Amino acid sequence: MTYFVGRTSELQTLEDLTHKKSASLAVIKGRRRIGKSRLVEEFAKKKTFFYFTGIPPTSETTPDLQREEFVRQLHEQFKIKSPIKSDDWGDIFALLAKEIHQKNTKGPIVVMFDEISWMGSKDPVFLGKLKVVWDMHFSKIPNLILILCGSVSIWIEKNILSSTGFIGRIRTTITLKELNLDECNQLLTQLGFKISPMEKFMILGITGGVPWYIEQFDARYSVSENIRKLCFDAAGTFVDEFKRIFDDLFEPRRLTVSKEIVEYLSDGSAEYEDISTYIKYPTSGSLSDYIAELVSAGFVGRDNIWNLKTGKVVRSSSYRIKDNYVRFYLKYIQPHLSKIEDGQFTDVSISSLPGWDAIMGLQFENIVLSNRSTINKILGIHPEEIICSNPYFQHKTLEQEGCQIDYLIQTRFNNLYVCEIKFSKKEIQTTVIKEVQNKIENLKRPKGFACIPILIHVNGASAEVEDSGYFGKIIDFSSLLN
Repeated sequence: MTYFVGRTSELQTLEDLTHKKSASLAVIKGRRRIGKSRLVEEFAKKKTFFYFTGIPPTSETTPDLQREEFVRQLHEQFKIKSPIKSDDWGDIFALLAKEIHQKNTKGPIVVMFDEISWMGSKDPVFLGKLKVVWDMHFSKIPNLILILCGSVSIWIEKNILSSTGFIGRIRTTITLKELNLDECNQLLTQLGFKISPMEKFMILGITGGVPWYIEQFDARYSVSENIRKLCFDAAGTFVDEFKRIFDDLFEPRRLTVSKEIVEYLSDGSAEYEDISTYIKYPTSGSLSDYIAELVSAGFVGRDNIWNLKTGKVVRSSSYRIKDNYVRFYLKYIQPHLSKIEDGQFTDVSISSLPGWDAIMGLQFENIVLSNRSTINKILGIHPEEIICSNPYFQHKTLEQEGCQIDYLIQTRFNNLYVCEIKFSKKEIQTTVIKEVQNKIENLKRPKGFACIPILIHVNGASAEVEDSGYFGKIIDFSSLLN
């Protein structure tokens, strides 16, 4: 059974299209498993709905096969008795438009082309034919909502959203992101979990807010047993998932470089030049394209670095793994694949895995940064007050010390909220105060700027930390999952 939580604003965006007096063309993009198809299915409830999807790409998947499969789905859904030729997308789309028009339905008609890059990436005329038939036929059906949906966001960006052929035709674009913390909590509750906030964070530490991943956990078993079954059993869902999502998204010639980039970033953030040096790939050329693809796919996050004095973003950026499953796979599944396949990890103790606390710390940072709007709200900072908010990096030079801040919020009132994110199985001790003091001392900031230290934790802070009065706010993130 699949569950549906959240997505309130996205559903409203789609629902608004039903009040238009003309046909609407919409685009939905986002990483695999994020719930794009599920969103459309939820929206299309009680509406006339037709679903088409492409064939997963392989070396044998040809444009002919894609057309034949689309025609098969057309036959199946519209109960067309006569044969349909599958040699021209223009004829196929025109027939689809004719069949929709003949439905004569008063309410909205929703049509989704799922995994559209699978349908058309190998066919140079696919999008051109779709554009022509949209102009001539689809756009003339007032109650039609045609949704183009796909996981290969960079292909959609280049070939649809940035294409002159589709400019002015797309009514709305939705980039689907991970569920927020409250929605993750709702989903875990629906799945039947009655567990502690720490155990919930263990689940999110591996899955992030990707709903399909969370749904793979079974409330009949403990969280540790779930992780063992999913990640360290040869038949576990998460053992082969990395290969599935990367093979689908990246061509073989790009796959190797893309994997090298995420493998390097699995240990922490890095700047463009560092990535180039490590993977021995020149800074000039296509490296920026590889990184852009990973960012667009949702696996890598780009954190802009800004000038505190001007509040403007500088050219340098820092990159990090933002997808918790990808990092967990690279650190704990990939290195042990042969042992997992041989059944040698069936009795693995999760907490005994090397570097577990350090990696879970990085995973916790991802969860916090994915829910930064919640942090800002707790701190009483309104969106219009924020100049910049991101992880912050200051390079060491002859004039200044190096400095790395987990999350820095700069407001137009010259306030700098210095957020320290700490994941620990034990209470945070007073050593954290000295750590944050050193960061603030090293942070080079303009005169008249105030620094407000903030502590964000998941498993408690000691009474000494609470009573010190040093932190402007101590945020217990686990309370958000109660």
